[in-house]
Amino acid sequence: MVKARCAAVLAALILAAPLAFVSPAAAQASPNAVVVWDLNAQTAIWDIAHQAPPQVAGRGFAMVSGAVYDAVNAIKGSPYEPYLVAPRATGRESTDAAVGTAAYRVLDAIFPAQEERLRVQYDEWLAGLPDGPAKRGGIGVGAQAAEAMIAARRDDGAFDPRLWTVGTRPGQYRPTPPDFENTGAWVGFLKPFAVPDATMFRTPGPPAVTSRTYARDFAEVKRLGSATSTVRTADQTDAALWWHDRRSVSWGMKRDLAVTQKLGVLETARFYALADFTGTDGAIACANDKEFWHFWRPVTAIRSAGTDGNPATTADPGWTPLVVTPPNPDYPSGHTCRTAAQMTAYAHYFGRDNVSFSAFSVDSGTTRHFGSFSQATAEVVGARIWAGIHFRSADVDGTRLGAAVGNHVTEHYFRPRA
Repeated sequence: MVKARCAAVLAALILAAPLAFVSPAAAQASPNAVVVWDLNAQTAIWDIAHQAPPQVAGRGFAMVSGAVYDAVNAIKGSPYEPYLVAPRATGRESTDAAVGTAAYRVLDAIFPAQEERLRVQYDEWLAGLPDGPAKRGGIGVGAQAAEAMIAARRDDGAFDPRLWTVGTRPGQYRPTPPDFENTGAWVGFLKPFAVPDATMFRTPGPPAVTSRTYARDFAEVKRLGSATSTVRTADQTDAALWWHDRRSVSWGMKRDLAVTQKLGVLETARFYALADFTGTDGAIACANDKEFWHFWRPVTAIRSAGTDGNPATTADPGWTPLVVTPPNPDYPSGHTCRTAAQMTAYAHYFGRDNVSFSAFSVDSGTTRHFGSFSQATAEVVGARIWAGIHFRSADVDGTRLGAAVGNHVTEHYFRPRA
């Protein structure tokens, strides 16, 4: 009964929410409660909470997945090291009740304005589970895991009003068109979920604006990343739009892997926690590095090339990128940091690189397929250039930072207990 109901809920969510990013294979009904509540989390984090940007969404997903992991791990006898707590459990508790409770309570704490909607969703979930000691026990375990996570993230630095450092000299960051926003600098100073210090992965920095390397990067993005480029291929344009989908196609890739690799509830909870922790900590370390270097974006650089002192660059005051430039500095690329962190962790998790997966993007209207984790990382490097929003050096060094984060989290968290 419970499995049938979970399958029905997941199927209904997929049909009702076009933002779910589940591939055709993953769209087949699954009894996995972790997948269902991850979709519920996306509804709260993205669909309703004003379409939160990736760095904001990442914090929410990581809080939910971390609490869910601790709850399920405890019921299964704690075969893996807990993240925050290992609530006392006999193993007879309902994992469905624990997953729903952990996720619901975290989401309710993050989004008080959604209290009524979330409560209705949670009550409907519990109503589909058999009453009895197992259900009550699962609720108790999930509640304890959620409480630990909520307490751990209190006063973690989220949503601090700090601004990015802005300069006027060549190479220094300044807000970009069309809205010239300066937001999100707090991410670089957010308390990480797993890495001990956001500054421990400092990159070597962007190339000097007078260097040959910079001139090469400049020419590449100017030629391939323009909104009116005639040399960018159709597939490159698709990749640029696909990877830039602000709903984050990484959510779809994560779900596709969990379903197509037939992960059980515990392994899905562990995999999702690993995915969300590495992606979020990769974003935090990356944002900290962005603020440290505060390097200008291609749109600023190309329009202001007459001031950079590099004879190999030529200004184009009307140049516009394919997609709107995000409101933060160029170097390193946040998307490559997050993607490389996750793909590195995924390769560790599955014990190999050559695992196939895919995801759908509403923005591009297409599904992209990958035969390995390294293939996805390599493609996002090019995609940010084709989108016109990053220099190659920012992308490449972003992958190095992300890989370091992915390795660190994998080596220190969610490991089998000795």
